[in-house]
Amino acid sequence: MSPQGSIRRAIDWGELAPLRLRARAATEGVFAGMHRSSRRGSGVEFGGHREYLPGDDLRWLDRRSLLRHDRLVVRQFETETERALCLLVDASASMAFRGPNAPGAKLAFASVVAAALARVALASGDPVSLTFLGGARDLRPVTRAGGREQFERVVAALEAADPGGDARTSGALLDRALQSVASATRRGAVLVLLSDLVDLPEGAARKIAELASRGRILVVVQTLDPSESSFPYRGTVRLRALEGGVVVETDADATRDRYLSALASLTAEWERALVGHGGSLVRATTSDAAVKVVRDVVDAVR
Repeated sequence: MSPQGSIRRAIDWGELAPLRLRARAATEGVFAGMHRSSRRGSGVEFGGHREYLPGDDLRWLDRRSLLRHDRLVVRQFETETERALCLLVDASASMAFRGPNAPGAKLAFASVVAAALARVALASGDPVSLTFLGGARDLRPVTRAGGREQFERVVAALEAADPGGDARTSGALLDRALQSVASATRRGAVLVLLSDLVDLPEGAARKIAELASRGRILVVVQTLDPSESSFPYRGTVRLRALEGGVVVETDADATRDRYLSALASLTAEWERALVGHGGSLVRATTSDAAVKVVRDVVDAVR
């Protein structure tokens, strides 16, 4: 819920733009790599082929397939750990909110953190992909790739994202995003979800936590506006849900304790679900230093 009049259709960058510079600044002082070396070579079982993507290890190109079918494919191994970063960014309508004391909207802050994580991973030689949950229009995912150009692709997609869609009433938004992520990640991949977690459908915590199965590393970054985390309003306040359109007029002083209790319960539910499946929860507000949030994510996946 947000004070009426705070709804924005397009992403509100505020002080957080330009994204490239903010993302580069957020990576300073962060560990240069998010993992140790992947398992390669003997002792692994052949698990089939897939299309070659820029950034793949050239040692695993199947040259025979190139000669036979005139296309590049790489060999996969079942016990090989794929050190790829998969970013899932919530672009639903609730992520458009920006309170009076926030440097930018929640989606803007999530974009800075996502871009910074992509830069850290790419600097380590790891491929990166980006998928959106929701969005004002059909947002195409950025398919997995490595190299310097991939950072520009990720940044361009984040800059073009407009928040929209009601994830609470349209469970298909979540299911579609999770299906895309599950099919694109394998054992050893790092999956990072950036979301306020506020207006997701019932059962979302369990569904998302289950992505930590099959050897994936899952980190959820709960991204809230400072106003949402503290509810600083006084007197009569008119609140409007960014997803669903519900409008409530209430006394802020009488509502504060119940609101904060409900938020704490929501956060605890997510933490239980994630920890139960081997995942991690990182809590953040848009007034936090992005570099701290990036470092917390990196520490969680080590």
